Amino acid sequence: MKQTVDNVNRIKTTQLLPPSQTAKLTYALISVDDDRCEQNTYVRSLGLALAQRGCQVDIFIRRQDPDRSAVIEHAPGCRIIALTAGSPRLMSQAELFEHLPAFLEAWLAFQRSSDRHYTLIHTNYWLSGWVGLQIKSRLKLPLVHTYHSIGSIEYSEEPISDLMSARLVVEWTCLQEADCVVATTPQEKIDLRWSISRRGKIRVIPYGIDVRPFSPLAKQKARQQLSISPETKTILYVGRFDCRRGIETLIKGCAQLPKRFQLYLANRSEPSCTDECEQKRIRALVWEWGLESVTTFIDRIPQQQLSAYYAAADVCVVPSSYEPFELASIEAMAAGTPVIASYAGRLQHTVVHGETGLLIPPDNPEALAYALWAVLSNSKLAQAWGEAGSKRVRLHFNSSKVAARIHQLYQSLTQIYQ
Repeated sequence: MKQTVDNVNRIKTTQLLPPSQTAKLTYALISVDDDRCEQNTYVRSLGLALAQRGCQVDIFIRRQDPDRSAVIEHAPGCRIIALTAGSPRLMSQAELFEHLPAFLEAWLAFQRSSDRHYTLIHTNYWLSGWVGLQIKSRLKLPLVHTYHSIGSIEYSEEPISDLMSARLVVEWTCLQEADCVVATTPQEKIDLRWSISRRGKIRVIPYGIDVRPFSPLAKQKARQQLSISPETKTILYVGRFDCRRGIETLIKGCAQLPKRFQLYLANRSEPSCTDECEQKRIRALVWEWGLESVTTFIDRIPQQQLSAYYAAADVCVVPSSYEPFELASIEAMAAGTPVIASYAGRLQHTVVHGETGLLIPPDNPEALAYALWAVLSNSKLAQAWGEAGSKRVRLHFNSSKVAARIHQLYQSLTQIYQ
């Protein structure tokens, strides 16, 4: 624990140089744990959409690939900058936390040597929040923070470790000291007030995605691309292999259906040790419940094929007991695919029950089996829900519209600091 506390306080002695008065104005988006693919989808979509509004955006991540360029021009006005903090490989959260001071020093060194004067910092997830708090304290810059998940809720049934204690402190401090916290749903705002603090400013602005890659693709064409039979009833799960994501519930629910379907379990992020252990457990459950002949595992679904998988599916299932990211449900709806999701956390504000899909109790295989049967047995209803979901995403979760609200928030905060 002492090492954890030392890391929290280590950078207090850091000496900073004043920013150049001639530097360009830009926003810094920080996402230290780059392996969290769902979080990164949000950050990069936001960065691109802000750049399209004429903003200068630098997205800072930790270098994981030794062959990766330090600076990549993601799009005009938007760069992705990989900072060296520890060895360039995937790391656990505990390892990442130990390297946060190195990430901070790398960020400060880049800021000193660049010609840009960052006018606002937007951090994502608690690890990046730690970095942002130090930058705010030293450079007196406005800080916006997005939690993406809340430790006290995500790990409510697990013992409190040193790392969890540090996370709880950082998450509390972010809400207390950030100039604004962006909650992505009204439920998250309630959770923040209930589990962290009644103090601090919170603005509800939903996740946004670039809808263009998910423009509805004809199911027949999508299945041709993926070599899926036109007659096969297809059930899709996209996400990490994590015990809280409800994959076990999905398997048990599918086991109650006639075996005239194909289940695709697709990991959308770089597999970690935790993911690999959970995937082994899920594979064993697939065999135990007799679904090995109808289940396909995709270790990492290629980004360029993601929209085709959504379009090819008859239904996308998000069965989480705790869902820190609702991106899969938003992406599936954008592709015109109905969604069955747990009535849990953010999902209840994303999927509209009986309009874009169905909401069911979490950890309830029987309810999930019934919902799957309802969608798979009624193609006209499924098509209507898919069309309604596509319209809903373009109206509420389009990254260009979300970025407009985020940009307005940035401008209101920077005006206070001028």
